[in-house]
Amino acid sequence: MKMEKAIIPFEKVPQLAKTDIAYATGDKHLKPFYRYEPELKSFKEALENRKGTIYPRSDLVEVLEAQYAHLPRQTPVIENIEALRNADTYTVTTAHQPSLFLGPLYFLYKALTTINLAEAVRESLGHHIVPVFVLGSEDHDLEELNSIHLYNKELIWTTDQRGAVGSMSTSDLLPMLDEIKGILGESEQAKALYARVENAYTKGKTIADATQAMLHELFGSYGLVVLNMNDVRLKKHFVPLIKAELLEQAAFPIVNRTIARLNDLGFKTQAAPREINLFYLTPGLRERIVLEDGVYKVLNTSLRFSKTEILEELENHPERFSPNVVLRPLYQEMILPNLAYVGGGGELAYWLERKELFDFTGIPFPVLVRRHSALWLDRDSIKKLQKFGFTAEEFFGDTDSLVRAYVERQASVEVSLDSEIADLHKIFDQLAAKAMAIDPTLEKAVRAEEVKTAGSLEHWQNRLLRSEKQKHEVTINQIRALKEKFFPGNGLQERYDNFLPYLLKYGDAFVEQLKSNFQPFDPGFVVLEDRE
Repeated sequence: MKMEKAIIPFEKVPQLAKTDIAYATGDKHLKPFYRYEPELKSFKEALENRKGTIYPRSDLVEVLEAQYAHLPRQTPVIENIEALRNADTYTVTTAHQPSLFLGPLYFLYKALTTINLAEAVRESLGHHIVPVFVLGSEDHDLEELNSIHLYNKELIWTTDQRGAVGSMSTSDLLPMLDEIKGILGESEQAKALYARVENAYTKGKTIADATQAMLHELFGSYGLVVLNMNDVRLKKHFVPLIKAELLEQAAFPIVNRTIARLNDLGFKTQAAPREINLFYLTPGLRERIVLEDGVYKVLNTSLRFSKTEILEELENHPERFSPNVVLRPLYQEMILPNLAYVGGGGELAYWLERKELFDFTGIPFPVLVRRHSALWLDRDSIKKLQKFGFTAEEFFGDTDSLVRAYVERQASVEVSLDSEIADLHKIFDQLAAKAMAIDPTLEKAVRAEEVKTAGSLEHWQNRLLRSEKQKHEVTINQIRALKEKFFPGNGLQERYDNFLPYLLKYGDAFVEQLKSNFQPFDPGFVVLEDRE
């Protein structure tokens, strides 16, 4: 397989959010909200700023060794875990909730961006740099994580389980596994691929276990270390910040102040804070903690704690306290000797809202690196693009513009009346000037007639366009179908398609090609075309 790579500047991708584009393109207005420029030379300073910081390395390694005990041995992973004991070993990290069957394609893109970044930083600094994928296993929003798209078919996992998704059992996933098996088919390649998936989801006791197993299967040879931070041995190191959040609630005003500054600059709020940014977590339960009239309450339960009681609960059971999206980055950066966080545009937007909170707590803020975004074009799609006379970049625009451009190219006579309408406005400008010279009150009538006449021309332009479209109806439908394939629902392929169809078609070469083409700090949206 030979891939041809092109890069579309982020600002030419209308599917991306304003904050995402602003950070990716170095907008000066965002510079107060992060510490390091997203470039390789920043890592030297980031490393220097972490020297002397104490991390719970022994507990971290102990947790990882336990979490990897049931998985096949991959030497690069084992070596990376052991290296984390050393004070001169650092990490670059990404994170995501344990989406079923690795969710949309960007799940893989996050992992590969992190792996390649770790390799580049290791070569640049000469230190051992470990790529880490943190599983947000305490998340409880099942609707965000319980479905995948295979060949335009949505598969949804329905379960009565409650609480943290990562802790849910895989035992009732068998019907969904059967659906996947049927969709993949009976070819030898399909059977082999299904066996890999089945192995992860039947041997793993929980969703977090299965997700770790799938990531290990795909990326273990590259040394990717997968960490589930929902462990009492790690949570105990977070106790001081949990206690401060319960007693002082400093995050609420600090983050709101940062958000207000971002809003004033025209950037939307990504993740607003709560007065207490913690959940109470037990098997089957993850509910918010609130403070009302001096009593700590767990919403939707009868649990109530006095100040003394909740501090005792924290001391005895730190694993029962779960950070939300506001505090989770702090927890992660306390545990990991981390130099950089790799995330999508939305994630980095909420990290920008946290810098002042990091400064307040004294926890080192990481280099923020945007993960790769990519559009994968197979050979059939490339042939269709060539047939229609379009480039991949043109397909980032809206569908109606594509159709109109195609129709105008194919028309035997000029369909557009834009030049005629422009000439019309010039004529009316001249008429209005003469009318005003004679009687200023006539200008309003002239302009009204201008609007009426221009509207009539636009009407005829639309009729000409409709007539021409009818001649090319079959091809236009093909263009619409191709646009939907690249941008499902006018969103991004990477946020819709699951990786399984790609792995079935290309085998492990799919992952290998992505890795070889994802260069750290690529300055835009990557388009990969399968040329042979």
